Amino acid sequence: MLTLEPATAWGLHDRGLLREGLAADVVVFDPDRVAALMPEVVNDLPAGARRLRQKSTGFRASVVNGAVVLRDGEHTGAFPGRLLRGPLARR
Repeated sequence: MLTLEPATAWGLHDRGLLREGLAADVVVFDPDRVAALMPEVVNDLPAGARRLRQKSTGFRASVVNGAVVLRDGEHTGAFPGRLLRGPLARR
């Protein structure tokens, strides 16, 4: 219900459930280890502008469209995602 209802409300009918034929977007985590790490300042915006980046621990993997994108906080090099726009989005 946490993912199906918002996906349905936005008209994203291939999202929100783990079912054959649908996009598999999943986060695998250890609820006993999930915690925020100390934020850090990074200078990675255009013209070297700075921002705060805050990472976390306890997340094992992020899967987008069935491909592992993050494993133990490190990017795998996969870019299987795309911008989603439901029928209610302004074009």
